Amino acid sequence: MTRSRASAKQAGTKFETLIVDYLATHVDDRIERRRLNGANDRGDISGVRHHGNRIVLECKDYGGRLQVGPWLNEADIARGNDDALIAAVVAKRRGTTDPGDQVVLLTIRDLVALLTGERPNPNPDKENPT
Repeated sequence: MTRSRASAKQAGTKFETLIVDYLATHVDDRIERRRLNGANDRGDISGVRHHGNRIVLECKDYGGRLQVGPWLNEADIARGNDDALIAAVVAKRRGTTDPGDQVVLLTIRDLVALLTGERPNPNPDKENPT
């Protein structure tokens, strides 16, 4: 069965709501779905912070299929648009609807930023990190 644009959007909304409800219950009740921002995407979920730093979360429900590279690129663009320190992708895992069993993808650069509070410069020869 092929997915239509409408059914994909519905699945995405359902998955985002599932993840938001879980995070709001277990982390911070101010976490919520973000309104669409058009070309200036700032992530799917707002209110996620670690030691005062914003974290951009992109949610993906592709029926358990992973598209790691494109999704991490999209999350990083949203991170920049939101002026957040960290970007991560929350991806639907096939075979489970439990929000606590879904997967989170992030780059090592984002992991370092999460652990230290500082984002490593990807271009050490240049002054301004991106």
